[in-house]
Amino acid sequence: MAAGGGQGTMTLAFELEALKHLADPNAAFSDARTWTKYVGVVSEKPTYVVTNFTRKERIRQDFFSGPRGVEESLGNVMRQFDTDRHVFIGTSDEDREMAEETGWEYLAVEDAAEAAEWALADDDEPVEDPFEDDGRDDWP
Repeated sequence: MAAGGGQGTMTLAFELEALKHLADPNAAFSDARTWTKYVGVVSEKPTYVVTNFTRKERIRQDFFSGPRGVEESLGNVMRQFDTDRHVFIGTSDEDREMAEETGWEYLAVEDAAEAAEWALADDDEPVEDPFEDDGRDDWP
C-alpha cells in the first residue's frame, strides 16, 4: 500500500450499469476505497438516476458524471484527479472502447468482481431502478 492513509494511487470509475451487476454495490465501493485514492460513478443516464441509485445504496462518491456523458466525464476526471492509474469498470465493448479512447485502463465488472472478491448479483439482469425511466414527461 502507498503512503497516505493506506490509499493507493489509483482513480477508479464504475459505469452505473457495472455497479448494478454487483450483489452489494456499497460493499464493493467501500472496499475499493481502501485501495484507491478516488472512486466514483459515470453514466450516460441523467444525473438524478445516478443520484437516486447511489443514495439508495448509500454510496459516497468522489466524483460523478453529472450532466456530462461518460466520455467527457472520464476526460475531466483524469485531468482533475492526478493518480498513477485510471481504471474504468464497465460492462460492454462500448465501455472498453471509451476507456481506450480516453486513456483509461478497462476492466469488465466480472473480472473486477473476481479479482476483488465482490459478489455478483444473482440474476443475469441487473436490478432496475424504478425511477430510472418511467416514461413520465413531468419528471425533472
